[in-house]
Amino acid sequence: MTGFILQNAQIATMTKGGADYGLIEQGAIVVVDGSISWLGSAPDIPQTFSHLPIEDVDGRLITPALIDCHTHIVAGGNRAREFEMRLQGASYEDIARAGGGINATVTATRSASNAALLASALARVDQLIAEGAATIEVKSGYGLDCETELRMLRTARAISKQRNIRIRTSFLGAHAIPADYADRPDAYIDDVCIPTLEVAFREGLVDAVDGFCEGIAFSPAQIRRVFERARSLGLPIKLHAEQLSNLGGAKMAAELGALSVDHLEYLDEEGVIALSNAGTVAVLLPGAFYTLRETQKPPVDLFRQYGVDMALATDCNPGSSPLSSLLLSMNMACTLFRLTPQEALAGVTRNAARALGLAHVGTIETGKSAELALWDVTHPAELAYRMGFNPLTRRIVGSL
Repeated sequence: MTGFILQNAQIATMTKGGADYGLIEQGAIVVVDGSISWLGSAPDIPQTFSHLPIEDVDGRLITPALIDCHTHIVAGGNRAREFEMRLQGASYEDIARAGGGINATVTATRSASNAALLASALARVDQLIAEGAATIEVKSGYGLDCETELRMLRTARAISKQRNIRIRTSFLGAHAIPADYADRPDAYIDDVCIPTLEVAFREGLVDAVDGFCEGIAFSPAQIRRVFERARSLGLPIKLHAEQLSNLGGAKMAAELGALSVDHLEYLDEEGVIALSNAGTVAVLLPGAFYTLRETQKPPVDLFRQYGVDMALATDCNPGSSPLSSLLLSMNMACTLFRLTPQEALAGVTRNAARALGLAHVGTIETGKSAELALWDVTHPAELAYRMGFNPLTRRIVGSL
């Protein structure tokens, strides 16, 4: 049995319903064999742990390690030119319909070597690790053919062999309609997307299945066919929906028991109720909202009214959210969407874990994995308050 004790800490447990971050002042955490064996007030540490080494953290804050539950971190190239075009007045849809957008990254990703894809992904992963992340979700979706989709998923799996990080993969074959299937989205679903999903599943490359339900991508009916196949394979589902318009994708995904629906700027009350009834997490992506200079905000007040858990993520991708900082995502969510700092921290810990279907991380509780972040701050609100400042002292990962 190996372990240690962290004491003299401010511990934000982030347990559900915990008032004020579930904060334990002058607290202690006992870690044994990678799991949390005890936590509470330092003077109350049981004698059974008296043999373990003790580290005094000098009043610093301990939170659950952070979780980025929505990224496109494996991708080729960049789209800086599109950034310029948007500043000159072009819309996201204008760029997509002119051959830019997702399809531009598809071209770059198809031509990139496996080594290049992994190297560029690791550079972004390292930035997230440096801010206390211990889990990152990684989507495919920039291949749109069988070979490249599988290469993306294999690259995502390879990240955890290079870094001490948990990777959860999402198959996003229904991300965009490739040029060779223009105006034939149903044929693409039948010929490429579903068969590739089946191959990826057989290879053990898929943890969840995602899709993009939007006017420039796929209809709810088309996504439903992908999701029904995913469910038949026993895979959970997630969805990009209601980012640019309201097609009813979120309601459809909730009816099928989705773990999360993401973006949601145009979601209406009926859709919010559907998420609430299903226990589906709403994942907010302020980086994309900021980059695209959107004005339609997600219905945060309705999420609160109906008790829908809100997660936050970077949406790290080359086009609409070239962001690799969860701390900045927290600040953006507070400033742009008016989340509270407590909601923001829950969004990158407890609720992000729920959005990935992970029950053993995301909060600091007895029996859970000891995946912790130690910060040189005295109150959790400081994590969302600052911009461009990283107060992480170290990441403590006891189970990966």
